[in-house]
Formats: sequence, structure tokens, C-alpha cells
Amino acid sequence: MTKTIRFLAILALTLWAGLSAAQGRGTDQIDVSDWEALSSRAEAALDAGRASDQALEDLRSEIANYRTRFGEARDENAARIRTLQSQLDALGPEPENGEESETIAASRAALEQRLEELRAPQVVAEAAFTRANGLVSEIDAMLRARQTEALFMRGPVPVNPALWSDALRELNDFLRSVGNEVERALDNQVRVSRAISAIPLAAFFTIFGLLCVTRGRQLAGRLGEYLRNFGGKGSGVWSFVVSLGRIFIPLLGIYLLTRAAQVTEVTGMRGTAILNAIPYWAAILLGFAWLGERLLEGRAARGLTEAPTQRVQFRSLLWLLSTMIVLRDAVNLIIDLETIDDASAAVMHFPIILMTGIFLFRFITVARPETLAAQPIVPPEEAEDEAEPRAAGILFRMMPPLRTAAQIIAIGAPLAAAAGYQNAADASIFPMIWTLAIIALAAVFQRFFAGVYGWATGQGNAALDSLFSALIGFVLAAVCIPFIALIWGVREADLGELWSRFLEGITVGGAQISPVDFLTFLLIFAIGYGVTRLLQGALKTSLLPKTRIDAGGQNAIVSGTGYVGIFLAGLAAVTGAGINLSSLAIVAGALSVGIGFGLQTIVSNFVSGIILLIERPVSEGDWIEVAGTMGIVKDISVRATRIETFDRTDVIVPNSDLISGAVTNYTRTPVGRVIVPVGVAYGTDTRKVERILLEIAEEHPMVLARPAPFVVFQGFGADSLDFEVRAIIREVGFGLTVKTEINHAIAERFVQEGIEIPFAQRDVWLRNPEALGTPPEPETGSQPPVAELDDGPDADGGLPDDGPSTTTA
Repeated sequence: MTKTIRFLAILALTLWAGLSAAQGRGTDQIDVSDWEALSSRAEAALDAGRASDQALEDLRSEIANYRTRFGEARDENAARIRTLQSQLDALGPEPENGEESETIAASRAALEQRLEELRAPQVVAEAAFTRANGLVSEIDAMLRARQTEALFMRGPVPVNPALWSDALRELNDFLRSVGNEVERALDNQVRVSRAISAIPLAAFFTIFGLLCVTRGRQLAGRLGEYLRNFGGKGSGVWSFVVSLGRIFIPLLGIYLLTRAAQVTEVTGMRGTAILNAIPYWAAILLGFAWLGERLLEGRAARGLTEAPTQRVQFRSLLWLLSTMIVLRDAVNLIIDLETIDDASAAVMHFPIILMTGIFLFRFITVARPETLAAQPIVPPEEAEDEAEPRAAGILFRMMPPLRTAAQIIAIGAPLAAAAGYQNAADASIFPMIWTLAIIALAAVFQRFFAGVYGWATGQGNAALDSLFSALIGFVLAAVCIPFIALIWGVREADLGELWSRFLEGITVGGAQISPVDFLTFLLIFAIGYGVTRLLQGALKTSLLPKTRIDAGGQNAIVSGTGYVGIFLAGLAAVTGAGINLSSLAIVAGALSVGIGFGLQTIVSNFVSGIILLIERPVSEGDWIEVAGTMGIVKDISVRATRIETFDRTDVIVPNSDLISGAVTNYTRTPVGRVIVPVGVAYGTDTRKVERILLEIAEEHPMVLARPAPFVVFQGFGADSLDFEVRAIIREVGFGLTVKTEINHAIAERFVQEGIEIPFAQRDVWLRNPEALGTPPEPETGSQPPVAELDDGPDADGGLPDDGPSTTTA
């Protein structure tokens, strides 16, 4: 925990220094003599190699401070140097023959002299910066080498029975020393009088401490009932808050109880150290217990009782792992207080590492997704406020390598400790437990933030699978990385070095781009983009409708305003961020040539997609026809557009076809025409038919009065007089429905008016009717049969016909 706090402090100071440098803060005058003395002392310490780790860390901190100041001094006059260099470039090259006006020559000489004066300290600062950076790298390399050597150093073998008696004796001596310190304090009358005077305060701390410990969970539950009155039921937010209260209230009680013992001053040095560590140990035990509850709790279906044994084992093993962490810390405290030798320390640590390995291996087995498929039954008052169930196995479902590594460490660490590699075992098994705890904590907080988002937006449990939840997961994962690195032994200085390099940014084509510049660019561009959209909205809704410009011209003005606004927003963002694009010209030119020759089609589709997304001649949901394909636009991406045909098949059309080809958009203009063909028998009054068809079209509610429908007498067909009803309807999407309803109306009116709709008639004649029975007598005037049905080979021996031959009457 100390390393974590130190890391956060270094991170904050580094960030403050980076922002101050970005704001143009001037650098203090650097004492060169102090720097030379510091660098010489560092070089001597590195050559000797006898300095302690703490001494090397102090040297590194001082050198890193000088390095930062040298870097600021190196860049302090950069802007002024660029200005002078641009002035020299404006004067042009010096003539080779030396013939130049005195005024220009004097200006050139003055600028060159001033430029040399400004570059001199820059060169010195650059050299000092390089030296400081080299010393920092050497110190880091030496510290890492020592860390690696200590990690794989072999010590006493703890399984040797000859070492057990000494370890037990030293442990017994420590406990006896704690009791002796209390006895000596009680024998001292001054300290006894102080303890008696502190009894009221100690009693106050004891009463409230016991109240918090014994009634903490009930108090947190009442707090949850009060908070649920503010809403958010079903999001899991208040259950999370209540669960935190169930930890912090008892933890506060334990702290008050330790304070009650401390204010009496009856404990000595060892007892005071133990009392100071008790709240930390209690926080570990309560924190792991809380983590187990949050991983397993969820809203379960009624009567779900699957795998109860695994869930009980999960919580028990998690609590046992936290107990092993506390015991390990307690042993380290005893070793530090008593200066116990390495042999006894190895004996004290070995049982803890052995039991931790057993518990960790069993925990990984129990925490598999298949063994934690079910959720525990929770009280109704808590279940109604809980979010969707999430088993603890979700931590391992996506991380099989981590599960495998934990199992290997659980087996290998006790074996390494038994062989004498105490440092390697201790530096692997406990960091693995903390790594799993941090990942689990990130999963719990991700669910909590998703619940808050679901409550605020009204999405409820659906927010658990939203984009916001995924983004929060990525952010929490990024936050966990440095803490996991610290747990595994990475030095704070190494993380600070990485953070400093991150703040420096990257160099692209000679242009330095830092995270601060990037964020500035995004902020300015977002503001410019928002102002552009507001201006477009004002033009479209308030200003342009009051003018006489047609709709097409108004849309062109609005679109042009958007293009210009986005261009200006990008230009302002680049200028405000201080990004020099001139150094990127060569890179951009080479890139454009490569794109022009190798990616013509892709770039064409990409640009066409941007045009479609900006101008939106075709939008999602439109009914279009392009290149013989008709359907509904389902998705428009930067490369292609997906169209769903009326056969429920997807057709992927390149965006360039939508821009360069002919596209019919039926949705863009909702009105459309329907044509209903109909035929009547010869001899029918054509004027009457025309009048009836026109009345039917005009009576339909979807048919527009202007332009009015009309009837076309197409001509004389083979079997009928052909007419067409042509009408403009309000919504072209209802074309088939309108056509069907008009056909129904025509059929009904023609029956009422006695108008016949002709149809082709056919007679079928059989070749051998006697085989089927006596045929009926043909009517007088009927024609002889002309169609025959073969039932065998012809009389001339030919093959049978394919089927009956027909003729139209």
C-alpha cells in the first residue's frame, strides 16, 4: 500500500510538472557547480557499486529533477530561435560574390549573432540533459539487477527440522516481550496515572467502537432503506452503497477500539506497532469478504439452489486467502521488530506460503464458470434492488491464461520456498492474489458505474450491456495496469519514467505531438463542430425559411456552411494545439501517392461514403433502386451500403455506385403512380367503361385529386378491349395495396353494371373416348374434336405424344 501511495504522489507531481511546462513556465537558474558535484557523486557510487538501494533511489530522484530542468531549459528559447531563423530565411541566401547591401548585411550579422547567443545555452542544456538521462538509466539498470539477484537468491531451507526450534523460540520471545512491555507500563506510576485519566476517552472510543462493530450491518441496511426512497430501484446502486457501509462502519469500530487501547499508553513499542497494523489487517479481511459478496450476489430466480457447496467454498477460500495475507504481514512485522535471522524468517514464512498455495489452487478450481453458474438466494428486499446476476466465474471466463498462471504459481511457490527460494515464492504467490483481487474489484466497479448510468438514463439493467459499460471497462482496465505493475515489484521510478515519456508524446514526421496537444485538439474541434451544428440549425429553421430561396438552395447553403465550419474547426484545433503540419508535408505527399495508385477503388468508396453520410441523398430506411436492385437501405458505412431486398436478402452495393450511378429513391418523393390494367369484352360501351373506371379511381382516399387520375383506352387486344387506370397516390409504399383495392372495386362495379371481362376458352378432346366410357352426345353445331390424349403408341408404331394437344376456341 505504501508503494501505491508513493506512486500516486509521483504521478500527480509529474502531471503537474508537465502541465506547467506546457503553459510556458520559466525555469529557475541552474547551479552548474551543484550539478557537477551531484553527477560526480552519482558516477562514483555507480563505479563502486556499494551504495544501498535507498541511497541510489535518492540520487536518482535528484538527477531526475535536474534532467527535467535541463529539458525545460533546452526548449525554453525554441520559439525565439524559430522566429530568428525565419527572419534569416526571409533575407535569402548570402550572395556568393559578397555583393550585398550594407543594410541587409548588417541585419544578417545581427540575426546570426543573436541566434548563436540563444543556441549556446540550448546546446549546453542538451548535453547536460543527455548526461543526466544516462545516469538515470545506469541507476535503474543497477537497481533492477539487484532486484533480480535478490529474487533468485537461495536462502536457508525451511523444511530442515533443525531450524524449527529456533523459530518457535524467537516467536515465543516476541509474544513474551509484548506482555513484558505491558507489565512494565503498569508498574510505572506515571503511566498508570495517564491511563486512568484517559479512561473516559477510552470508554467513549470503546462504546462507539463496539456499537459500530456489532450493529454496523443493521445501520447500513437502514441507510439503504432510506436511500431507496430516492429512486433507482433495480439498478443495484443502493445495494452497492449499503455493502460499502457494511464494511466501513465495522472498520471504523475496529479503529476506535484500537484508539481506545492506544490512548491508555499501556502498550510498548511492539504493542503499539501491532495496534497500528490492526485496522489495516481488518480492512484486508473485510475487503475480501465484501468482494466475495459482490461477486456472488445477484438477483436470482426463485427457488434457484444449484451449486450451493461451491458458493460457500468460494467465500470461505477467499476469506482464507485474505487471512494468509494478514498472517504474512504480521510475520514481516515481527521480523522487522525483532531482527530475526534469515533461517527463522524462512521457517515462519513457509507454512503461510504452503497454505496459501493450497487455498489458491482450490480457489481457482471453485471459481470456474461451470461451478458458479447459479446465484445465491438473497433476501427479497435486497433482490429487488440488485442488478442482473453475475457469477464470479466471469472473471476467469475471458482470462484462461491468468487462471493457468495462478494454478502454476499455487503449485510452484511452495516448492520454491521449500527449496530455499523464499523471495521468489513470496514475490509470486501474494502478488497473484492481489492481481485477482484488483481485477475482481474492477469488475464490481464496472457493474456499479453501469448501474448508475442505467438509473440516470432510465435504461435499467440494459445498461450492463451498453457501450458505456464497455468503455468504463476499458478505462478501469487501464487504471488497474499500473497498480498491478506495482504489486509485481515494478518500481515507482520506472512507472514515473514511463509517464514522463508518455507526456512527452511522439514524433511524427518531425512534429512533436503530446497527449496535452491531442486533448487540446479534440476540445477545440469539438467546440467548433458544436458551433457549426448550431449555426446550421439556426440557418435551417430560423433564417433561410424566411427568404425566397428554394428548398434546394437552402439545403446547399446549410451543407456548405457545415463543410466550411468543420474545415475551420479543424484548422483552429491544429493551430490551438500547436501542431506543426509543415513537417508532415513530405509524409502526407508520399501517402497520397500511394493511396492514389494502390487504393483508388477503396478511397473512391470511402469518399463516396462520406458524401452519403454528410449530404444524405440516400438514408437508412429509404426504398431505392440502383443497378437493377430494389430494396430498403439498412446500413450505410464508409465503404459500402447494405440493401435488404423484398426477398429478405442482403445486397452490398459500393458507395461509389450510389454517387456516380443512377439511383431511384422512392422514399425521397413519397408520391408515386400506380397503373391498373383491365380488359372488357368486345361490344361493351367504351365511354361507360371509362366513366366507371374514373369514378372508382377518384373515390379511393389514397389517390390525389391533383393531378387527377385518368383512364387510357390502350387499344384492341386479341381477346378484349384494353384499358388502364393511371393515378397518383399519396404514398408510393402503398402502391400494391391501392392497386388491389382498385381491382376489387372494378370487379364489383362491373358485376353491377353487367360488363363482362373476357377470358380465353379452351376445349379438350380425347382420342379414345370409348376407353373412358360412352361420351355424351355432342350438341348440334359443335365443332369436331381437335385435341387427343394418347394412352399408348400410335397405330403406325410411333412413340406416344408428350400430352394432350390443345387449341383455343
